Amino acid sequence: MSSLASLASRLSLPTTATAPFCPSEVRGTVAVAPQGPWWRVLWQAAGPGLLVAVGYMDPGNWATDIAAGSQFGHGLLFVVLACGLAAIVLQSLAMRVGLASGQDLAQLARRHYAPAVCRVLWLLAELAIIATDIAEVLGAALALHLLFRVPLWVGVLLTGLDTLIVLGLKGHGFRQLEAIVLGLIATITLCFGVQLAIVGVDGAALAAGAVPDLARLAQPGALVLAIGILGATVMPHNLYLHSSVVQTRLGDRSEQGTRRALRLAGADTVVSLLLATLVNVAILVLAAEAFHGHGHRDVGSIEDAWRLLAPITGAGLAPLLFGVALLAAGQSATFTGTVAGQVVLEGFLNLKIPCWQRRILTRALAIVPALAGVLWLGQGAVGKLLVATQVVLSLQLPFAIWPLLRFAGNRQVMGRFAASRLMLAIGWLLFALILAANLALVAGL
Repeated sequence: MSSLASLASRLSLPTTATAPFCPSEVRGTVAVAPQGPWWRVLWQAAGPGLLVAVGYMDPGNWATDIAAGSQFGHGLLFVVLACGLAAIVLQSLAMRVGLASGQDLAQLARRHYAPAVCRVLWLLAELAIIATDIAEVLGAALALHLLFRVPLWVGVLLTGLDTLIVLGLKGHGFRQLEAIVLGLIATITLCFGVQLAIVGVDGAALAAGAVPDLARLAQPGALVLAIGILGATVMPHNLYLHSSVVQTRLGDRSEQGTRRALRLAGADTVVSLLLATLVNVAILVLAAEAFHGHGHRDVGSIEDAWRLLAPITGAGLAPLLFGVALLAAGQSATFTGTVAGQVVLEGFLNLKIPCWQRRILTRALAIVPALAGVLWLGQGAVGKLLVATQVVLSLQLPFAIWPLLRFAGNRQVMGRFAASRLMLAIGWLLFALILAANLALVAGL
């Protein structure tokens, strides 16, 4: 750390954590009008949900959704929808914890748990952030390779330059960060909307796939993919992130003010995550229509999907849009990973470091295994590596859900805004299902 501090001094780099990535600096910095047109108030309140939602569209989701769509057609669509609903429930609880308690999930853990427990939870949260960052590195590198023919290993190294984006945003407002994230989401959504219009959608198959059928999970490979989809959809560090970023909105701490903040943040959460779910549905449906429906049922990588889109659809625009959307998705960790990293570091350990240092450390820990995997296993292993990162996220998830549910139902922490029995029951059911699925996966290895 001393060498990094010396480098920062020589290059005039910031030596403290700087907005918009530092949670303590951006808390209460975005004003929401106490009254006015409903659409204007909602627009001012919107943002934290989008910041969380963009993480649900990352390249890890692509790998699992493409593999599921190509192998099983629309058969695992109900898993994507169920995971999207689970995400809404869990993120809503995280949002409620942040607004009602005035502290994020990591800060509450430091206050109520023993130091040893906090260190374990912090390490698990960091592993989840690194796993997500590996997926972003691989996705962004693959996008550069597909769009510009950059060798994959060079693309992996180029992703380290995203630290420049972090430096460029130092000292700026949180609203600017949210605007960039909105741009990424709009790009991804538009690209997939056009691709689906080119490919066409079988409405009957879509409806059939949306109907839950656990028997489909008994098919070889289906359970692993389902758990991968779960890990890609409900990411553990997003629970810590959401409980912190909702506190960027100004508002009085009265009962009426808190209720209003909960309503606005709830609308932001539901709309944002429904959009993220629709994007994941679009990815799976695209794979089902373009690959499974044309006999290509072993498309397990993003690169294979990109190569097959043009000959199958007959439209050269389809792979271009696919690559642009992948590049946009690959940038999401630049923002969510940095903010989430600062949240867990500051929350669990009461430690602050400059955001560029945080970004370099996290990205370095992601680049090394990504580069090793590409060089050792070859370019075709990217899809398997992406799915593996999402399984790792799923394995970490119960360790974030447990404290979330404990705090959400604790009236000493939440006061009269403690989560309802119904929400907590759904949360504990999700916890049990995720834990059971993870145990089944581990037992099958």
